Amino acid sequence: MDWRSTIKGFQAYLKLEKSLSDNSIEAYSRDIEKLYQYSDLQLVKLKPELITLTNLREFINWINELGMIPSSQARILSGIKAFYKYLLMEDIIKTDPSELLESPKIRRKLPDTLSYEEINKIIAALDLSKPEGMRNKAILETLYGSGLRVSELTELKLSNLYLDIEFIKVTGKGNKERLVPIGSEAIKALKLWIENVRVHNPIKRGEEDYVFLNRRGTRLSRQIIFLTIKGLAETIGLKKKISPHTFRHSFATHLVEGGADLRAVQEMLGHESITTTEIYTHLDREYLKSTISQFHPRS
Repeated sequence: MDWRSTIKGFQAYLKLEKSLSDNSIEAYSRDIEKLYQYSDLQLVKLKPELITLTNLREFINWINELGMIPSSQARILSGIKAFYKYLLMEDIIKTDPSELLESPKIRRKLPDTLSYEEINKIIAALDLSKPEGMRNKAILETLYGSGLRVSELTELKLSNLYLDIEFIKVTGKGNKERLVPIGSEAIKALKLWIENVRVHNPIKRGEEDYVFLNRRGTRLSRQIIFLTIKGLAETIGLKKKISPHTFRHSFATHLVEGGADLRAVQEMLGHESITTTEIYTHLDREYLKSTISQFHPRS
């Protein structure tokens, strides 16, 4: 079969059988177009059903030489594997040449971690004489004291604070809720913000339950928190490139370096990996709380 008709058939399969969105179908199609372009450059033109594992490996080398990063290469490979799965289902091919094709190893660069001294310097740089200074201290202490994602912080609600028992309820990815212990310094900062500053702010209707508000009485945006942290880093002359996620990463790193059980840290972060979900256990809340108390620097 020729490439054009095969790609059209593949697109119909993705739409009708897999119910993919137009954007996903377009992305898969672009991936197969690249393989078509490569085959068309060969001395002997290769039809889709004649492509071998060797051809596919040479194709990967080709896109690598073009300067394509490993994550993009991995995405293209995903499209190719879906394409050949379709050809196999349609009996256009008898064996799948992509079956033994390995994805490029993607190196994940960990974000910078702040030392305990750097955390203290950043917090000390806050102007606590201003209302936003008190708010920002509560933000930083909560990010570092509970390892929240920035989106979890902006969505944090008063009704989900259980400060008397030193826990907060967090809504993470996929709307999954988890209870996370919170350190004493974060509790103190939250109480000062909520009871002494926030209570005097005008609050817009519908925003009454959100913990962190701006001057207009609406919940904070992630961009404001990014800019606030960037500004504080510049104030103390910090050369590291940091973001709200740096505090989350520092939270986990300091706990693990201090000797905390990795499973406890994993549960508090609410971060699951498909390949390792089986090793995670549901841990007793008192155990998580004792982990924070024992190993977190600001508890």
